[in-house]
Formats: sequence, C-alpha cells, structure tokens
Amino acid sequence: MSETEKMSLEDLGDLKQDMERLEAELLKSHHIDPNLYVEYDVKRGLRDSAGKGVLTGLTEISDVSGYELIGGRQIPAEGSLYYQGVNVRDIIKGLGERKFGFEETIYLLLFGKLPTKDELNRFLGVLFEMQSLSGRFVRDVVMKASSANIMNALQRCILTLYTYDVQAEDISAGNVLRQCLELIAKLPLLAVYSYHSYCHFRRDETLLIRNPQKGLSLAENILLMLRPDGQYTELEAKVLDIALILHAEHGGGNNSTFTTHVVTSSGTDTYSSVAASIGSLKGPRHGGANLKVENMFADIKSHVSDWADEEEVAAYLKKILNREAFDHSGLIYGMGHAVYTMSDPREVILKEFAGALAQEKGLQKEFALYELTERLAGRLVMEHRKLFKNVCANVDFYSGFVYAMLGIPQELFTPVFAIARMPGWSAHRLEELINAGKIIRPAYKYVGTHTDFVPVEERE
Repeated sequence: MSETEKMSLEDLGDLKQDMERLEAELLKSHHIDPNLYVEYDVKRGLRDSAGKGVLTGLTEISDVSGYELIGGRQIPAEGSLYYQGVNVRDIIKGLGERKFGFEETIYLLLFGKLPTKDELNRFLGVLFEMQSLSGRFVRDVVMKASSANIMNALQRCILTLYTYDVQAEDISAGNVLRQCLELIAKLPLLAVYSYHSYCHFRRDETLLIRNPQKGLSLAENILLMLRPDGQYTELEAKVLDIALILHAEHGGGNNSTFTTHVVTSSGTDTYSSVAASIGSLKGPRHGGANLKVENMFADIKSHVSDWADEEEVAAYLKKILNREAFDHSGLIYGMGHAVYTMSDPREVILKEFAGALAQEKGLQKEFALYELTERLAGRLVMEHRKLFKNVCANVDFYSGFVYAMLGIPQELFTPVFAIARMPGWSAHRLEELINAGKIIRPAYKYVGTHTDFVPVEERE
C-alpha cells in the first residue's frame, strides 16, 4: 500500500481544507484590477483595442490577409493566405492529381520557392530516408509511459530524440535544417505509434505498429500506419494531403509559431523549441479548437430532431449563445477569426473537399447540417454580440469533420495539426536564427506595492 493510501480519511480531509485555503490565498494575491490594463494601455494578448495584433517582427514566410487598404482605410475583404508569396488557392489548384502536395509545400516554406521536378524528387528522397524510427526507440520511448493525450507523448518523444542526436546543441542553419527535416519526417510515426501504444496499454487493444513505405506521401503513410488493414482510397489520401497543406503555416503571430520565435531567440536547441510549440498548440484555444467543434456538433445532433429544419437549428444555436446548451460557454465553436472577416480561405477550400468526401462516405445529411449551421451562426453571433464586423467560419469548422470521416480518432486531431504545422515552425525557427534577432523580451508593468520584510514570529 502506498503512503497516500495509508493516510486516514481525516488526514485527507485536512489536506483538502489546506488546499482550499491555499487556493483562496492564490486567487486573492494574484488578482489585478482590470482597469489598470486600460490605464497603462496594456496590449493584452499582444493585441490593440481594435483587436489588431501588435507588430513584433518581420517575416517573408507567409502573409495572412482579411482586409484591403483603400484610401488608407482597412476594408473587410475575402481572406487570402500566401506561402512565400504564393496564394494557397493556386498551390492546391496547381497540384492536379499529384499526391505530394504537402511535401512540395514543405519545400516552398523552407526554401522560398516552388521546387522543380528534379528538386522535388531529390527532396522526397531525403524525406524518405529520414522517415524511420529504430525499434529500440519505439520500444524504449514510445511504448513506455503511454499517455492518453498524444500531444504530451509527442513532447516526450521529441525531447528524448535530443539524446539520440550527437549534434543536438548545434544551432547552425545547416544543422537546424537537418534536425527540422528529421522531425517533419518522423512526427507522423511518433503520433500514430503513440496512439497505438495508448490503445494497447490503456484500452487493452491489439498493438499495431506498421512501418511507413518509401514512395508514399506523408498523408498516405499516416493512413497506412493508422488503419488496421492499411487501406485507403485516393480521395481520402488527397483530402488529408490538402488538410496538411492548409494547416502548414499561418503567419508568425499565431500562438505556437510566436512561441517558436520566442524560444528560438533564447538560443536553445531545436528539440526544446519544437516541444514548446507543441505545448502551445495543445491548448483548446489554438490547436484543440476543431475537437470542440466536433463535440458541439455531436451535441447539436442529439438535441435537434430535424437537422434540415432551419428554425429548429437556429433555436438551438441561440441556446448555445445564451449559455443554456452544450458547454455553457456561450460560444459557437469554429466561428470567427482574429484576422479573417469575410471568409477564411482555408475553410473555403477544406469545405469543398469535405463535401466530396461526405459524398463518398454517404454522409451528405451531416455535411448539410454543417453548411446550415455555418450559414446561420455568423448572423446569430453578430446579432447576439451586437457586432458590425462580419463573423465567418474558420478552418476548424470543417477540419474535425474531415478527420472524423477519414477515421482519424479524436485523440489524433491536434497531433495531425502538429504534423502539418511542423514545416511552418521549422521555417520560422530558421528565419529567426538566420536573421540573428535579439532575445524576445516584452515588458510587464509592475502594479503591486512594496512592503517591508517581517520576521516569521511577528507575522499575523
């Protein structure tokens, strides 16, 4: 019996009371008057009073636009996303039937240009060689201390890879590029193997470990390694490839990418930087948002009898906004974005492929519910919050639905986002290192009071 188990119920009761007192002290001592943020013009969340991000750096990697400048004024416009100056819509349209869209996007983000056919083939050869994990690593690291949250498992695995790298502390551009490519190639294996380990050790399911195949795209290998039969359709692989492209990068100011810049600026190693960014992405306000959307739709389906009835769906959405339904947060998840106003280009593209996949899966009724909710929710949110700014659906609105149709378990929703975002983090880490910026150190205003030290015997 452990020491905790030996404790009496009375002892446990005392401990609970002590913890409650400590919590009360904590809340009291750390409360800051919200009026002080206005008085000192604090840019909370590094955003100004209009919600626009505070300029903290420069980048050439991607451009996120939701406005047009006309006569010096910002006019809301259809959203645009550019990778190294190339419109994402054009990247996806230009792929045609080719299956290595995500890999081509990785090259573009890292090297600033679209690869020639020869450059792409040679680049694929490099990724294929790096796309492996030793049996020893899988056994001793991935399989040990399995985690119900795969994002935490990814952090542990990535930090352990540090010990396998004889040049782990070398932050020269060439070595960091090699490390980033290794992590881009290995992250799908770490995520899928960690999930299978979780299923085996926590759910008592059969352990499945399948090696990736050279010549397959990263999207194909994810499906190959994940599914018991290793089978997938061309459309399934195509849609996952598109989803990876759309999540690969989104400017230097998003939470996890800004984390990359902040941690990289301290001069730390690549593995620590990536682990920090994964910790940021794990949060439900960032990478975990699509899971909230899926849970919300599960709730809507269970409480709305006719999914095609506009009035019934609208009435339930109003309940959600009034904190009377779902998680009582008052939020319709997947609606609204900090930059995009009229539309999120990633959502527009993913919605098209979600519709095609729903057709293949026989889930047209579910897709119609998503479309109806999207059409109603923007207007309802604006009315409820008395907003004049348009509210559009963001990429999270359909991404969870797409992952669910692909048979990707919810435990892997955010890890798939991390797999997709790894190239963007890599490009920004390299950009930060190459431009040798200063350590990122914003200021905080002290608003407490100075007090004299009192000996412990005299304290009350």
